Amino acid sequence: MSLHLLHQFPRLELLGAPTPLEHLPRLSDYLGRDIFIKRDDVTPVALGGNKLRKLEFLAADALRQGADVLLTAGAIQSNHVRQTAAVAAKLGLKCVALLENPIATTAPNYLHNGNRLLLDLMDAEVIMVEALHNPLAQLEEQATRLEAQGFRPYIVPVGGSNALGALGYVECAQEIAHQSEGVVDFAAVVVASGSAGTHAGLAVGLEQLLPESELVGVTVSRKVADQLPVVERIRQQLAEKLELQARAPVTLWDDYFAPRYGEPNEEGMEAVKLLARLEGIMLDPVYTGKAMAGLIDGISQQRFRREGPLLFIHTGGAPALFAYHPSV
Repeated sequence: MSLHLLHQFPRLELLGAPTPLEHLPRLSDYLGRDIFIKRDDVTPVALGGNKLRKLEFLAADALRQGADVLLTAGAIQSNHVRQTAAVAAKLGLKCVALLENPIATTAPNYLHNGNRLLLDLMDAEVIMVEALHNPLAQLEEQATRLEAQGFRPYIVPVGGSNALGALGYVECAQEIAHQSEGVVDFAAVVVASGSAGTHAGLAVGLEQLLPESELVGVTVSRKVADQLPVVERIRQQLAEKLELQARAPVTLWDDYFAPRYGEPNEEGMEAVKLLARLEGIMLDPVYTGKAMAGLIDGISQQRFRREGPLLFIHTGGAPALFAYHPSV
């Protein structure tokens, strides 16, 4: 199978080079199974993270359309908003962000530290909303306001998660296939599944390139019944864009995101501490901590379809550790 159409889509060279794929020897010894990690937490803009891959395509589209504002939305501690603001700064564009407080906290660290602090440093314009109850409609309404002020806004969807942004994670699948070829055969790849662009992009790419590797999405905000259509919609739109078929089953585990999106839990924080203690790698309380908790429990509960090495996709998010301290 081929992903030859991927390179027909304009993109900006923001990443620079493939991110490392590393073996985690001490964690592997601890869990009794070989664990590898794809270090998308070390992408080169504003403390890293997975959204940069999506923004390579989305920002290229924004520039093609003559935009002078990147307009997006997310939680106060959104990694996506932080990375969108960074790309806007790098390109000399204005960034406007609609932010919500999904856990209704008044904790000063959450409201002012972590990702939120970085938005101020990058001079992003923040507009607080009571809730992102219909993000696309709210973004379109804000775009109309900006246009009335003479700006040319480009709407970047929440999480950068649409078919265009998800192309970035088809490219990531290509990196994984190249870096692992002749070296390691992954039984499964584990990724946090939220706005679903990362998950959907990996699903399309890995089905073509590593079809024997199970892709497990650990949900961070929804039960399977609600998350599956979100993943599937982007996956099918992406496959159509690439003139491919996406037929592999979508695997989602929803046992690890409680009590809700954006609120740490004990298992997730134990996973954060474990990676820090054993490997000196920082996970985050919202996404990767909970996804790693899923990987750890998946091993103990024998949930993976076959034996063999596991690959964890580190999507970044460490700035949020400062936002939740000392509550974590």
